[in-house]
Amino acid sequence: MELLLNICIYLPLVGIAAILVTRNNKATKWISLIATTATFILSLPLLFNFDIANSGAAQYLTEGAPLLGGMDIKYLIGLDGLSLLLFMLTTLMGPLVILSSWDSVKKHLAGYYSMLLLLQTASMGVFASLDLVVFYVFFELSLIPMYFLIGIWGGKGRIHATVKFFVYTMVGSLIMLVGLIYVGYDAGSFMEGYAFSSDWRFLSGSEYQIGLVEQTYLFAAFALAFCIKVPLFPFHTWLPYAHTEAPTAGSVVLAAIMLKIGTYGLLRICLPIFPNAFVEFAPYMAALAVVGIIYGALVAMVQKDVKKLVAYSSVSHLGFVVLGLFAVNVIGVQGAIIQMINHGLSTGALFLIVGMIYDRRHTRMIEDFGGIAKVIPVFAVMFMIATLASIGLPGLNGFIGEFLILNGAFNSEVIPQNAFAVFAALGVILAAVYMLWMYQRVMFGPLKHKVNEKLNDLNAREIGILVPLVILMFWIGVRPVDFTQYSEAQVNELLESSEEKRIAIKQSASTQELPEWASTLYDVTDELASQSKTK
Repeated sequence: MELLLNICIYLPLVGIAAILVTRNNKATKWISLIATTATFILSLPLLFNFDIANSGAAQYLTEGAPLLGGMDIKYLIGLDGLSLLLFMLTTLMGPLVILSSWDSVKKHLAGYYSMLLLLQTASMGVFASLDLVVFYVFFELSLIPMYFLIGIWGGKGRIHATVKFFVYTMVGSLIMLVGLIYVGYDAGSFMEGYAFSSDWRFLSGSEYQIGLVEQTYLFAAFALAFCIKVPLFPFHTWLPYAHTEAPTAGSVVLAAIMLKIGTYGLLRICLPIFPNAFVEFAPYMAALAVVGIIYGALVAMVQKDVKKLVAYSSVSHLGFVVLGLFAVNVIGVQGAIIQMINHGLSTGALFLIVGMIYDRRHTRMIEDFGGIAKVIPVFAVMFMIATLASIGLPGLNGFIGEFLILNGAFNSEVIPQNAFAVFAALGVILAAVYMLWMYQRVMFGPLKHKVNEKLNDLNAREIGILVPLVILMFWIGVRPVDFTQYSEAQVNELLESSEEKRIAIKQSASTQELPEWASTLYDVTDELASQSKTK
């Protein structure tokens, strides 16, 4: 199984090599489809053979020799309860993304499909990495193909969108790199024979403890990079431009996979390595999440471009994920994990649907449609299912994620639960308003434009792309336990070990070491926790 995991990660690179050798447009499409489909099929045994009872430990572990002499930087990959479903989502979206571009991309096909395959390898590498440096390499690698996908195959404003995307993400990445180097050398001082430690199985254990002062700054460094990637308000401004200008496949991968790297990083790295700072910053991060939920919904409501509306809805929906993470309890974190998957399915489907209608009409403006449900009924049904899943209709996947997150926020001991949960719930109402209003204006009413009378309904390829996503939307909505069971044991273990470590560090440290602003931060959070327990 260890070999199978490595094959899944690097098989898309074999596809790139084959594309560069053949240099034939028709062959390029088929090679890309075969490589991504084979990756998905080969990843299924990783899911079926996963030991749910032992989900807290990394499985299919591959540990190589140190990559750099004198430094404990190892090629260390594996899957556990936190990463398994995200890894599987990445392999699932691979062939769907390739099929979505089958007829829409006309230029530089070899480069286009090579970038998609490279992006899949980078994304799978992020979720499988168990070494901080290896994680960082894959994290940075994912920026390169997305940069070219937007910059070469994007819309008219692609240069502005590309520059903004690159500047935002690189600034965050460089700041995180500084924090990563500090953590590595600081941890190395506790290990004989190594100058650098990057294995977070060691870093998150009880042996290695970062002081409160260092945690405050290091958490800020790592969290900034991840919040830009999410993106969390107010670091969100690059996302609507990137989504709007990216080709359909780029938007789908960005929404379904790449944005989850940010929320995954907060959970995978920030919580176990900086537990004290994670809890102390929780009220402020949760406040930004709630602002993002409301702000994203309100801005989405006034959009005239369907794709930009869906892009702003991502800002709102991912605010829920961040809120669930910083509730710092099992219900909230479980809700955040399943909501990452839900957002990838429903918003990924919405971007695919927007791309399908754009291929037919070459416009995404809401005013250019109206009444087309009569002409393309199958499209209308698929669009309706994805819309209802996005707004969290009971019975579909979006509901269970938002329900668990709101429940976790109400029961949190580290954030002002009532206020945050109430305002976040308002975001659910606003989501129903802007999504249903958009759907009504696009699909129903009089057929205002004669050109829409000649629209073709979905073909077999397009139906085949959407059906797997629709099946999963209903499956998660009806039987969420089939998916939450993979992460439940590890979430419990992670929160318990982080709490034990947080208490031990706080007891052994003096808050007098802290800067004045950080000391105030800790005092405020302690007061909130005390009030919560009293209630």
